[in-house]
Amino acid sequence: MIDIVEALRGRLIVSCQAYSGEPMLHPNTMVQIAQSVVRGGAAGVRLKGLEDLRLARPLLQVPIIGLVKVGQRGVYITPTLDDALAVAETGCDIVAIDGTRRPRPDGRSLRDTVTEVKRQFPDILLMADCGSLDDGLASQDAGADLVGTTLAGYTGERPTTEGPDLELVEEFSNRLSVPIIAEGRINNATQAALALDRGATAVTVGTAITHPASITRWFCDGMTQDLGKLSDSIG
Repeated sequence: MIDIVEALRGRLIVSCQAYSGEPMLHPNTMVQIAQSVVRGGAAGVRLKGLEDLRLARPLLQVPIIGLVKVGQRGVYITPTLDDALAVAETGCDIVAIDGTRRPRPDGRSLRDTVTEVKRQFPDILLMADCGSLDDGLASQDAGADLVGTTLAGYTGERPTTEGPDLELVEEFSNRLSVPIIAEGRINNATQAALALDRGATAVTVGTAITHPASITRWFCDGMTQDLGKLSDSIG
């Protein structure tokens, strides 16, 4: 665990995922993107899907956070024990699972899931994707090796902040002893640095780096707004 965490400490993890129905949703494409972000300096990657993970493992020499998504609502990030075991079998270094206190689809507790994955894969780390401080505390108590702010603003326990939930990062830092991964709505380097300053061990960025549709939309909207301001100033 120490080697993996130290490899990520103070650095950037890039989430390489595409949404359902998008042209980029293909294992080869996502792994090529993962290779590209590593070339750019990413210390680790976060990948979704068993095929993506199997393909990526022999090609990447950085820590891989693996997960699957089942559905789009409720507990859908590696939601069951079977899902977590399947992800672990791909050879990833860290398995990301839902770390909220909501009922899990297979009826197991988070502790049961973490314990069994570690029994079968003693060397793998478990990361709990959380939405609140209480989630983080419960996940740490359940045996999670890392906690993330991934679900902050998406479970109803906290408001959805415009940028990253830095307050939650700081709360985690003050109350938890396990490494903290800041994730969610981090759209620029300044926000990433602020998350590290608030106590995050590492920072995960996805959309702002690996989702061309969103990045292009930001540019188009920004150009329209800025042109409007220029027209107003000239007029």
